[in-house]
Amino acid sequence: MNLITTMITISVILSTVLALVSFWLPQMTPDHEKLSPYECGFDPLGSARLPFSMRFFLVAILFLLFDLEIALLLPLPWGDQLSSPLTTFLWAALVLLLLTLGLIYEWIQGGLEWAE
Repeated sequence: MNLITTMITISVILSTVLALVSFWLPQMTPDHEKLSPYECGFDPLGSARLPFSMRFFLVAILFLLFDLEIALLLPLPWGDQLSSPLTTFLWAALVLLLLTLGLIYEWIQGGLEWAE
């Protein structure tokens, strides 16, 4: 067998074993609260249209921005194999500098404060 067939076989066997173990291993003891459709704890008789704070959305967007920044910088260690690794490093440093300046601006403007 070649390498690709071996890897596919190992991954299928491993995923099948893990799926079977996760199906048979946990103890299934449902109670009244687990069987109710509102397990999350919210009152099903109250209003479902509660307003969210805009600060919550701002922090969520900042989290996504910095999470994407990490995804952009993940290929950086392999950038040293390019013909000009210094250029790759300078572009990555520029991205980090811009994000840091944006974070400092938001911090100074008070956008990261929870209490008003």
